[in-house]
This record gives sequence, C-alpha cells and structure tokens, in this order.
Amino acid sequence: MCSILGVFDLRSGIDLSPLRPLALSLSAKQRHRGPDWSGVHADAHAILVHERLAIVDPAGGSQPLRSADGRLVLAVNGEIYNHRELEAGLRAPYAFQSGSDCEVINALFAQRNDVRTWLGEINGIFAFALWDAVAQRVLIARDPIGVCPLYWGHDHDGRLWVASEMKAIARLCEDVAAFPPGHWYDSATGVCARYYTRTWRNYDAVAGVSVSAQDLREAFEAAVHRQMMSDVPYGVLLSGGLDSSLVAACAARFARKRIEEDDRSEAWWPRLHSFAIGLEGSPDLAAAQVAADALGTVHHGFKYTFEEGLDALPDVIAHIETCDVTTIRASTPMYLLARRIKAMGVKMVLSGEGSDEIFGGYLYFHKAPNAREFHDELVRKLDALHSYDCLRANKSMMAWGVEPRVPFLDVEFLDVAMGMDAAHKMVRPGPDGRRGIEKAVLREAFVGYLPDEILWRQKEQFSDGVGYGWIDGLKAHAQAQVSDREFAAAAGRFPINTPQTKEAYFYRAIFDRLFPGDACARTVPGGKSIACSSPAAIAWDATFASAADPSGRAVAGVHEAAG
Repeated sequence: MCSILGVFDLRSGIDLSPLRPLALSLSAKQRHRGPDWSGVHADAHAILVHERLAIVDPAGGSQPLRSADGRLVLAVNGEIYNHRELEAGLRAPYAFQSGSDCEVINALFAQRNDVRTWLGEINGIFAFALWDAVAQRVLIARDPIGVCPLYWGHDHDGRLWVASEMKAIARLCEDVAAFPPGHWYDSATGVCARYYTRTWRNYDAVAGVSVSAQDLREAFEAAVHRQMMSDVPYGVLLSGGLDSSLVAACAARFARKRIEEDDRSEAWWPRLHSFAIGLEGSPDLAAAQVAADALGTVHHGFKYTFEEGLDALPDVIAHIETCDVTTIRASTPMYLLARRIKAMGVKMVLSGEGSDEIFGGYLYFHKAPNAREFHDELVRKLDALHSYDCLRANKSMMAWGVEPRVPFLDVEFLDVAMGMDAAHKMVRPGPDGRRGIEKAVLREAFVGYLPDEILWRQKEQFSDGVGYGWIDGLKAHAQAQVSDREFAAAAGRFPINTPQTKEAYFYRAIFDRLFPGDACARTVPGGKSIACSSPAAIAWDATFASAADPSGRAVAGVHEAAG
C-alpha cells in the first residue's frame, strides 16, 4: 500500500508542468504511507506522484507504472490479490514492465473497453488514477468497500485533484470529498458511476438461502490465503477476540509455505508473528496470549499508559482525518501498536475488520427485531465502513508505513457470507444452553480451530478491549477540558455535525484546527449510535436513544464485563 496524488487539467490548455514542485510538496504530506520510494510523472495536462511502500516486487514495481509505449501512466495505492488470474485471462499478450501486482490494471484498460466489467472482476483493495496521455483521459476508481482511502476535489482554476489523504489537497480544494467506494470516474464522460453491485444487498434475494459450515470456513480460509501475498515480513493483529483470532488461526495454517509460488516452496519468514496492545489489565492482552499460545505464533503483547494515549491524540486525529468519537477511541491504541510493529521490521499485517458488519457482531444486534431488519443493517454498516473501521485500520497503521489487510472484506468471501439469509446470523443460544451469543454461525464453522474460551468469547469493541479505563479516562479528560459554556455554544461554533457530547466537542476542536472548512467537516459522518449502530437501529429498543454511546458497554443487559 502506498499513497497517490494527481492533478489533471483537461479544459484550460494551460501547461501543468510548473505545478510539479507543488504536487511533490503536497504528496510529501502523505509520505508516511510510502516511505520506501517516490515517483512522479508530469506532462502538460497531468501530474501523478506516488509514494511507495514496497510489499510485492520490492526490487522493481516502482510507480507510476507506465506502459511500454508510454501511453498509460498509473498510480495505485493497493494490492490486487487475483492479479495472476487476471493476467492469465488477458485477450492478448501484454508487455508488462514490472512484477507489480497492480500493473494488470494498465493491461486491462488497454485491452478491454468496458471499464465497469473489468473493475468488477478485481479482487483487491485499491485506489488508483490512470492517465491516458494520448486520449488525454483520466480514470479514477476505488475498491468496493473503501478499504483504501481516496479524496478528490477542484482548485480555484477548476483543475481536478485526487489524493490518498485529505490533508494533501484540503487547503487547495474547497469542495474536497471522499471518493465513493465501489465507483469509478471517467473524464471522457464526466460521470462518477457505481461498478460494484450485488444482488445480496436486497434481503429478498437471500431469503431462505443457507450456507454450510464447510463452505463458509473454506471461503474464509481461501480469503486469508490470498491476502498473505507478500515479499516482505508480515504478521497478524491478535486482540484475542473472535475475528482477529480466526484470521490468525487460518494464517498459521499457511504461514510455512510461500503463497506467491502456490505453496510449493518454503516461506521466507515461516514463523507467524502476532501483535496486541492494551492498558495494564487489558482483557484483550490476556485473551490474545491464550490465542497465541494455542496457535503457536511468536506473540508480542505491548502495553501503553493512558497518558501515552492522551499525548498521541492530536497526531492520531491528524493521521486518521476524522473527529468521530468511536474511531478516535479505537485508532489511538492501534496507532501506538503500529509504531511498535514498524520498529520490528514488519511491513504488513492481517486484521479482523469487517466481520461484525457481515455477521452482526456488535452487541446491539441482539435487539434486531427480525431477519430483514438485521440484514438491512448489515448492508448499511458495510456501506459506512469506509468512514469508520476501514478508515481507522488503514490510516492508523499506515501512519507508520504498516499495511493492513482485511480478509473478511475479500469480495469473494463477502459474496458467500452475505449471500445467506440473515436468519442464520441472528443471536441464538450458545453451546450447553448458555445465553445467546452473536456470530454463532461463524463460530460454529470454526469449531476446533481455537480454544473454546476464545471461540465463544463475547464481542469486545477494540476501544473497550484495550482496557475499560481508556474510554472512561477520555470522557473524564474531555469533561475537564470543555466548559459548560463552550459546550452550550457548540451549535454556533460547529453547525455541521454538531458535537453531542463534551468528548465529541474535544475531538472536533482538534480536528477543526487541522482541517478547517465546511467541506472537511462534511467528510465525517454524524448521527447517534448505540454500540456502533447506524442511526436507524436506534429504533430497535426504547432504551437505546437515552443510552446512545458507541461503546459496547452501552448495551445494558447484553455486555458482560470481563474479569
């Protein structure tokens, strides 16, 4: 994963070349995402700058990637997991210039006119800008769920800018906005259109459909296997919760063989390393050690203090580019963990994001009234992931040049898991008649892969699991920092997405200093939430509206405090 920045002028006819120093300086604001190398293309109508984090083909594969005839210039932030299958299916030979998995995008564009079709065939995480220097045409696209961040906007002269992070272009583009996931923009038509569509978005298309435990398990194992593609040292994030533990369990089964050579040779780094972080006494640290011992990973459990987390908040908000409360709560320990991981020489980690949005893992799902509403909420959560968990995981890790990958959001696995009737995902009793537990269908598919105390561990949101004192301390600190008078005037100071709590006000004040302007504020989602619900799910229980807080502990009667 890397960062991209581009500027395109297709109307004025003014030579863009003098903007090269500006483009380089703006791209440098994202260099934490790609500390290994910088590349640039500049001509009269387009400038593309790339900051590289070398994961695949580190010796080659520098970007922007150019076609042999110089016509196509491509800057990509991402990984294409099925690049070999796509290359094998090309309609004619293509003169690849590198071993990069991303260069297949150039080949597909060169050979297939129906862009929407081949974009939908890519299994990967990506955000890219492709410049056709002959046709003077730019193509911009983002992966289906929005795992990779991407922003775009126009400057005062009408030029189109695009960047991996908002900070690079926010002060130039008053209309800066997140580029929508699953969409592509073509300057030839001037239209930004959706390419990623699925029938499972409609509950009626999946009603009555079941998926066997074996099919679910094999689909997830295949997703983990695909995403272990790497030419550099990698590891797994292991909080000791169900999702990260399942990722680690599957990865441990494949770690001794080299994925890039179809498991025919020994892996370059055969021991799987796992990483966790928490405050002293953290529930996650204890559970992660249990999981690591069972799986045989080389485990690294790090501790941080509340003061260290508090000190990091301004830097965290600067990197994650949001003032959303739950995102900041969870991003801070992840940001601190990424720094530790980077110091150990690891450049890529597998993570468990997405499972809760697919299987209804958040504790408020216990209150879902029926399968249709359960399924509709899953779709709403998946649509919003790019503003929450994907944003957190990507930007917290990439702040230190560590690439996160998310096997639960693999598009092939999504089709299997979201293709079943949500009736099978609804909360039901666990083994031995124990109280109903979320994600039972996923747990049952992996019986024997993990110790029961991990396999059947209740959901702990990351910001809770690192230690309950973390959230409580943040609330207390904000209470002391924000006066009643300031909070009473919040709507006047912040009319867009007005903070609803002093903690939210505290974060918003930091965000506003870093990212001033209405457009930046509008990139942050708003609305009430209970345990990370969408605003629509507040209606599921009469007590939700009065107890609304993104912490899982807000769902009284469902959350069981650890230890």
